[in-house]
Amino acid sequence: MFSTGVTGTPRRDRVSSFQFPVSGRGTGVRLDFSNGLKAEWPMPLTGIFKAATPCTLGPMFESEIRDSQWMEIRSAALRSNLSLFRGLVSEKTQVAAVVKANAYGHGLAEVVEAVAGHVDWFAVHSAVEAARVRDVGIDHPILVMGLVTPADEQFLDHQTHVLVSCIDVLQWLGSLKNRRGIKVPVHLKVDTGTHRQGISVDAIPRACHEAAGLGLEIVGVATHFANIEDTLEHQFARSQLDRFLGALDILRAEGVEPRWIHAACSAAALLFREADFTLARVGISMYGHWPSRETRLSWVLGHPQGALNLEPALSWKTVVGQIQEVRRGETVGYGRTWTALRDSRVAVLPMGYSDGYPRCLGNRARVLVRGRPVPVVGRVCMNITLADVTDDSDVRVGDEVVLIGKQGQAEITVEELAESAGTINYEFLARLAPHVPRRLV
Repeated sequence: MFSTGVTGTPRRDRVSSFQFPVSGRGTGVRLDFSNGLKAEWPMPLTGIFKAATPCTLGPMFESEIRDSQWMEIRSAALRSNLSLFRGLVSEKTQVAAVVKANAYGHGLAEVVEAVAGHVDWFAVHSAVEAARVRDVGIDHPILVMGLVTPADEQFLDHQTHVLVSCIDVLQWLGSLKNRRGIKVPVHLKVDTGTHRQGISVDAIPRACHEAAGLGLEIVGVATHFANIEDTLEHQFARSQLDRFLGALDILRAEGVEPRWIHAACSAAALLFREADFTLARVGISMYGHWPSRETRLSWVLGHPQGALNLEPALSWKTVVGQIQEVRRGETVGYGRTWTALRDSRVAVLPMGYSDGYPRCLGNRARVLVRGRPVPVVGRVCMNITLADVTDDSDVRVGDEVVLIGKQGQAEITVEELAESAGTINYEFLARLAPHVPRRLV
């Protein structure tokens, strides 16, 4: 395409320097390669190349290269939150750390490692997740709360308890015992009004007879509240608790005395001492988040003298990958949804919605750079997000950017981002991409 003055054959060697236009000529392109070869295009290249803004190397390139983005998980925060729950629930109540959905986006292996010495159980959704917990090297009992199928057979053992929600699963576990000698501990999930998972109270006698006939032991019984988080009025939750107490009476009448009785999620563990029983399943609040505003207000109304300081454990960080000089009236990003109202500096951040940062946060959210909040501008892309850093002329390539967490005196919370995205903290955290590196700090 071009007539060049190349001596030798440039291979895939690094370009050590790039000049445009070539010094002293005002036109052309010159490339210097790391192997000593040079290439030069002396003719005008108008329309092919746009004059580039001179680049000053930032701290990312002046020192050891860091990841382009990462999450930091504070072990001390996880342990502090668990300690709060230890102080709330009854002394007879054991604590299960819920680590489903990649530990609510925090990283299953990292969280299990951090809290193993501070909990009695781990709870997951799937048998595959249970196997991942085992891979960390712990021998705690694990509760699988979701559906198990024949594909999960290889992951089940005598220390992996299964929460059974229907007779079909109970029968399959019986066949597993007969075929392979694996006697899985069974917890019955009783539907007390959520109408999601669980057997009805009326079906408890049949479940007990089936289990006995199959040689399975019902070691636990559980339920789950339908509306304990999204309201200040807990009458329905209390009615569910009454139905659960009735279910316990039916079990005892059938000769079943389960050791593990559990109804408490984070919200119930915070608000209902009568739901402590012998096991509490602590999920969202172990990670430092209130289940909802209503739960937090219910706590305050019930404990006017006692604050509860949950510490968020996760921070999400990235770096400034490039700075674009955008003139007044120019637009940025797909769809041209943001127009510069003044000459602006826009930081290009190497993360986007494929990493769990919702596309809808474009022109809505903030990030922290050099201790100050700056607005996200334009559309969030699959792998790129843009931020307006015009008001801080010192921002440069390589500077750390906080997406979630603190920097200086400023903070961006998961709750702020979830509200801007029209969702809840649970969903925001659960959608954080597993491929983003997690670091225990």
